[in-house]
Amino acid sequence: MGNVQRVLVVDDDPTVSEVVAGYLERAGFAVDRAADGPGALAAARRCRPDLVVLDLMLPGMDGLRVCRTLRADGPVPVIMLTARSGEEDRILGLEVGADDYVTKPFSPRELVLRVASVLRRASRPPAPGPVLRAAGLELDPAARRARQDGRELSLTQREFDLLAHFLRHPGQVCGRELLMREVWGWEFGDLSTVTVHVRRLRSKIEEDPARPLLIQTVWGAGYRFDPPHLPPRDRMQDPPRPRTAES
Repeated sequence: MGNVQRVLVVDDDPTVSEVVAGYLERAGFAVDRAADGPGALAAARRCRPDLVVLDLMLPGMDGLRVCRTLRADGPVPVIMLTARSGEEDRILGLEVGADDYVTKPFSPRELVLRVASVLRRASRPPAPGPVLRAAGLELDPAARRARQDGRELSLTQREFDLLAHFLRHPGQVCGRELLMREVWGWEFGDLSTVTVHVRRLRSKIEEDPARPLLIQTVWGAGYRFDPPHLPPRDRMQDPPRPRTAES
């Protein structure tokens, strides 16, 4: 029993809380529950969970404040639940330190798989390998530190892993399915997760995120990390791209 991982489920909807807790318990997790923001913080300090499943809309204190407080106390992984489909809400959750988000309504089975994936990555030792450098970026996989032109970058776990993948595969087109599999460790899921993370990463490393130079969108195929001075033979010839709001 000492090896059982503990998950704190925070949702003010008793039906959602009960269903999620039931699926997690059947998957072998120990589960604690809370129904509001202050209760979530009290439960986290009492039971020291390995991961928190956290609803965005909570009485007493919203999920963003709870997440920010939890991450200030320690590096506990957080999966945010949101009934809103807007990208802005997802970005806010990622910005305050959530490791992932799930949009309601959701499949409890998929949520369990995401919990297992986040916990697996959180417990994995730092990746060995050399420091990655390109286009003024410097990533140290072992120390989990990132800099751009000597300036420290504040990246979430997923943003760091995503940028590391791009740096390891310069000039190669990476589809969203491939990125979800290689960076997130999922064989299926909401591909907009990748889109949101790429946009968030661009906002931190691009001089003009609306006109990205480093992480290019390859129309109909995915994304390509395009550092300066990459030999032309290493670049894929892109099909003509129509003008679109998607970037």
